Amino acid sequence: MSSSFKNQTITIRERDKMKKALLAILSAVLVITVTQPAQAEDQKVLAIIDSAINSANFNSIVHEVCFTTVKSSNPSQNMSCPNGELFMEGPGAASAPWPVSVNNATYHGDAMVKAAIATNPNIKIVFVRYNDVTASGNSRGDTKALAAAIDWVSKNSAKYSIDALSISQSSISKNNLDACASTGVFKNEGIIASRAVSLLNLSNVPVFVGTGNDRSSTLVGFPACIPGAIGVGAMASLTAFEAVTNRGPGLDLVALGKVRITKYGGSQTDISGTSAATVVSASSYVGKNINKTFTDYINSLPKVVLSGVSYPYASK
Repeated sequence: MSSSFKNQTITIRERDKMKKALLAILSAVLVITVTQPAQAEDQKVLAIIDSAINSANFNSIVHEVCFTTVKSSNPSQNMSCPNGELFMEGPGAASAPWPVSVNNATYHGDAMVKAAIATNPNIKIVFVRYNDVTASGNSRGDTKALAAAIDWVSKNSAKYSIDALSISQSSISKNNLDACASTGVFKNEGIIASRAVSLLNLSNVPVFVGTGNDRSSTLVGFPACIPGAIGVGAMASLTAFEAVTNRGPGLDLVALGKVRITKYGGSQTDISGTSAATVVSASSYVGKNINKTFTDYINSLPKVVLSGVSYPYASK
């Protein structure tokens, strides 16, 4: 055998070894690529629709979205999403101008995220801002933006492995209540929101919604009044409602409404009402549920009797 032929044979063998090594590396990369989504799907994810959030303060927020009703060429001076448009998603999308007073309603979203984490420290959150926020930080919740936010969650629940939706917002105005019946000024918004809730239910993603804090004994606010939404009321104790809790048809679940959190400015406070009860119920469900369906989960909960009526009780 000539030396040139031997060298050629060695070269071929070395090349084959290199190919096998590269194939092994590629296979390992493919395994990692395939298994990563499966690991992501195991996360416990709660979607929260609320005012706004500073995601830089939280490790739990995995995605952000914004819906508003105003466009702006100067977002810092108007009520648009941070990109100046009606819609934005990605890092910083749910942020807003922050008011001086930490008691301003714009900080409501911050409180809801903290209540969710206090209930379940391991939870992951997809946060959807639906408020128009002024340059001074004052915010206004809009029914059209809220319906769009619920619709977005229904269309993206599988993509982000969302296990439940929490909405600690409520209105008992006639126009908003009409939306629950898909009539009136907000007919289209009611149709969009109702369809989105139905689709989420079909995907076994329960929609927890606060009944509101208007002291009504006969009705719950929008969007808790949407068929299929889980209207959540707040208890002062295991034997009494919080006085502010809206009750009546559409109240499906109760929880203790008081949660201790750290305010945006750093001071400790107790938040209460149906807002806190709602996010506590939703976060507790995401962390504790081992049932195949939400109906099974509801049936597994203890019951409490309030004002002569038996309700499932969601504990932390």
